[in-house]
Amino acid sequence: MSATKELLFKMADDALIIGHRNSEWTGIGPILEEDLAFSSMAQDKIGHASALYNILHVHFGEADADTLGFKRTEKEFKCCHLVELPIGEYDFSLVRHFLFDHAELLRYELLVNSSFAPLASLAKKVKGEIKYHVMHADTWMKQLANGNEESKARMQSALNYTWPFALGIFEVTANEQELFDTKIFEGEVALKNLWLERVAAIITAAGLLVPSVSEDKVAYGGRKGFHTEFLQPMLTEMTEVTSIDSNAEW
Repeated sequence: MSATKELLFKMADDALIIGHRNSEWTGIGPILEEDLAFSSMAQDKIGHASALYNILHVHFGEADADTLGFKRTEKEFKCCHLVELPIGEYDFSLVRHFLFDHAELLRYELLVNSSFAPLASLAKKVKGEIKYHVMHADTWMKQLANGNEESKARMQSALNYTWPFALGIFEVTANEQELFDTKIFEGEVALKNLWLERVAAIITAAGLLVPSVSEDKVAYGGRKGFHTEFLQPMLTEMTEVTSIDSNAEW
């Protein structure tokens, strides 16, 4: 698989899976505004996934977006482990949202200058949407970190748990040098360094501690098709309707 296709697949798969996970808050959010917020962000993420799958279809001869999203096996997905995890309690979902969306915003900001025109064009549109996701995440991180003692403790605990999964976003793949050489993308290491600087500043300002995790504890494997035990059950649920008749036209 070419480096560009690999990049597109992992971005699209991340967006589709986190979009589905965020949609699971619909109807059960702690307050109405949050119920609506997570539902709206889920729609955006799934829209981003569809656009990326469409680039793969149009420019690389891959199947259409519906087929790529709903008819691949677990092993064929390139999403990171972070997006696969169940929604858990709201503290975890908020922290995951905060860490993932900052990474996504920075990724798309870098991709605005990509030499691959279809991706650069999409990045210019998508980064504006993700800015609002990041604003939402930052607001709640600061508010809950500065709440009562229990609120702050729960946010720190969620951050400690989520951190090694978040670092797995930046898993380096074998063909990445090709992206750098062709000026398509600056690479995961550069992205991770930008992300660490940005999220660390916000975490510290909120009165929380930036976790420290050794490299052997980072949740790698998703980019190579090795996933958590949570992905397959989610895919089974997500594709339940299309699986009834895989040849149906919707």
